[in-house]
Amino acid sequence: MTAVQQQDALFDSHCHWDHPKLQALQPELWQACENNGVGHLLVPATKAHNWSDLINLCKQQPNWHLALGLHPYFIAEHQPAHISQLQQLVTTENPVAIGEIGLDWHLPESTWEAQETLFIEQLQLAQQSQLPVILHVRKCHDRVLKLIRQQRFTDGGFVHAFSGNEQQAKAYADLGFKLGVGGTITYQRATKTRQIFSRLPLSWLVLETDAPDMPMSHQTDRLNRPDALTKVLDALTELRAEERTELAQQTTANCFQILKLARP
Repeated sequence: MTAVQQQDALFDSHCHWDHPKLQALQPELWQACENNGVGHLLVPATKAHNWSDLINLCKQQPNWHLALGLHPYFIAEHQPAHISQLQQLVTTENPVAIGEIGLDWHLPESTWEAQETLFIEQLQLAQQSQLPVILHVRKCHDRVLKLIRQQRFTDGGFVHAFSGNEQQAKAYADLGFKLGVGGTITYQRATKTRQIFSRLPLSWLVLETDAPDMPMSHQTDRLNRPDALTKVLDALTELRAEERTELAQQTTANCFQILKLARP
């Protein structure tokens, strides 16, 4: 990619680039990304035992941007010591965000208190480090918003795969968050999500794949890939009044703004 192409490159704001399903394919997939104008990946962590490999992976390419955190879905695997380890790694490895963190109310209610404790600890660490966060939120947007306000968290971040309503979208935006637009909008049946993303201000939106999960409607092998970010952009272009180029440039700019990264 040339310097000019880098400036216009798309930014995948949520890609599990370290996932075993993608590891063997990384050279060919990154080439496909570059060929399709996808120039940046934000790579969130999920578990402490993956942190070392993820750190080493992101050191291979400056446009693979490291985030570190403890995912709520794996609450049973997280240990109290992991927070102090995370705090140390934030100092030594300079991640661009804390994530993937949040609350998942698809899990049994018996886990919710532990999830909240972990979420608050990571919000506090992000605030101390002046880092944005990557939020995983399932069935509990109002609760997450309340906790963010209670903690007076001011560094914003991304709401991964946003699926809330317009009132919740505005609440996140008012707190400095951008909303992740992913492969869901490539499905015609996702009427509610498509309608919401057709109406929200462009300054609130970022693109994401969640690769290798959340495949696009056209992906018959069900393995999502970061170069498919162009399909999300195509679908968003169909839904909105702006030109494709404007959507691409603004969603990328939104990522750089949140992550406090210098543009190429």
